[in-house]
Amino acid sequence: MQSILIKSAKVISAYGKFKGKTQDILIVDGIIKNISDRIEFNANKIIKIDDLHVSEGWFDSCVSFGEPGYEQRETIQNGARVASLSGFTDILLVPNTNPVIDCSAGVSFIKSQSENLTLNVHPIGSFTEKSKSSSLAELRDMKENGALAFYDYKVPISNPNLLKTALLYSQTFDGLIMSFPMNHHLSNSGVMNEGLVSTKYGLKGQPSISEEIQINRDLKILEYSKGKLHIPTISSKSSVDLIRQAKDKGLDISCSVSIHNLFFNEDKLMDFDTRFKLLPPLRTELDRKALIKGVDDGTIDMVTSDHCPIEIDCKKMDITNALFGSIGIESIFGALLSIFSLEKTIKILTKGRQRFNIKSPEIKLGNYANISLFLPNQKYIVEKSNIKSKSKNSSFIGSELEGKAIGSINGSKIIIND
Repeated sequence: MQSILIKSAKVISAYGKFKGKTQDILIVDGIIKNISDRIEFNANKIIKIDDLHVSEGWFDSCVSFGEPGYEQRETIQNGARVASLSGFTDILLVPNTNPVIDCSAGVSFIKSQSENLTLNVHPIGSFTEKSKSSSLAELRDMKENGALAFYDYKVPISNPNLLKTALLYSQTFDGLIMSFPMNHHLSNSGVMNEGLVSTKYGLKGQPSISEEIQINRDLKILEYSKGKLHIPTISSKSSVDLIRQAKDKGLDISCSVSIHNLFFNEDKLMDFDTRFKLLPPLRTELDRKALIKGVDDGTIDMVTSDHCPIEIDCKKMDITNALFGSIGIESIFGALLSIFSLEKTIKILTKGRQRFNIKSPEIKLGNYANISLFLPNQKYIVEKSNIKSKSKNSSFIGSELEGKAIGSINGSKIIIND
């Protein structure tokens, strides 16, 4: 018998009778057996930490690791460990590997490598073969083998007919299509947002209309063909408005935003710091505030860490040639808590599963334990030496954050940084 006893933890939950109460929680063989003011039990593991808070396990809809092919960036094993220590119990793993996950064998590989982890790793299959945006990948086969959605990570769908065909076809097996919001011709190899900062410093920019025109196109196709569409990591005020209008029309549309676009703006590129070279790019302060409002009112369905590990050699170079991307899963809780209230932050971190047909957990007697552990009142400055990810390309290094995750419980499996 495996048992875990959590002592004097404040429950932060979107629902349930224990919401806001400080409770002891007993977990036996992965099941929540008792929740009470005081529990005496000789458990295998007793967790007693000052100011400990718990909630339903957190979910991230867009995470990269690297394996297979880019193990120097991150492995599934260590990436899962870091995500679990960061409070997450479920993640969607994007297919930007080498080779990309564009067939059922690739999905099966991810699932086999993810067995017996504290983290539930849910694979996303590539939308097209080799993510080249030319021919559809084996969507149905991947779905039947466990892929929860289809996405060419950071690669826009250039052929609108391909999107229309996929949306029609995916309705036969309840598939979810993801379309990265960028028009290649308009983005024109820009390294940051096109605006005053890019003009002042002579850098090639990506205008926000590159994103908005692509979203508008995709929404028109969705309205015509029906089906289910998810737009990952929007970044501009106009994009929020377009999604809001589409939802008002009743379209089956959802979207996410990266934590980086909520926390930073384009001014971070003034020093040519490649840690802030991101895709989508950091945009204006007006855009950042509109994104926060979109999260607050529910137009934006989920916030992602957009965790994208990149080896140092591909970041420590001039800004034109450096690769896009930043890790973020270790910092997202503290960053969100620096913007929103604790209750809102937990609501953000626990929503989104339903869109991908993942069962939502609840801290309730008799339920399977799926719990995040965190200290919301701990302020700290992110330092490179404290990053547990294999790659250290974090935009948050040097930022002061409010609140730190310390681990998670998934059934009888526990990982905690105590």
